[in-house]
Amino acid sequence: MNMTTPRDPEHLVAAVHERLRARGERMTSQRRAVLHAMATTTGHLSADEVFVLVAAGEPAGRARGIHQASVYRTLEALSHLGIVQHIHLGHGATAYHLIDDAQAHPHAQCRVCGVVVDLPVDVLDAVATQLAAADGFRLDAAHAALSGTCSTCLKETS
Repeated sequence: MNMTTPRDPEHLVAAVHERLRARGERMTSQRRAVLHAMATTTGHLSADEVFVLVAAGEPAGRARGIHQASVYRTLEALSHLGIVQHIHLGHGATAYHLIDDAQAHPHAQCRVCGVVVDLPVDVLDAVATQLAAADGFRLDAAHAALSGTCSTCLKETS
């Protein structure tokens, strides 16, 4: 579910439902709404952006939709289940996106325009090995985005 294009929401919900069932978890209405919203877009979304998408997708006549706190709790639950990855970006922001890899992957964020780029899973393996050998430190490279400047912004400043 590491997505570059939107997915069919119903197919995604059904696939995640199977994964949840295999783990003894339930597909709640909040999980369904968050997954549906995230399947209809690409990129790395803040919890507030997911909430706006969920609220916009609520059917008319439904009892005032889902609460913002429910979206936050649902994103964290889906993250713990390995369905959604959360990434800490610059200035304390957190972004979320769907994943289907066995492992979460590292990211880079442009400090000029803010774009977030998916990196290959193994891009920091040599650094992780060096840290482990030198200090016994275990690197969690997928938890926070690397900061730098994207190629587009570099071209514009040249």
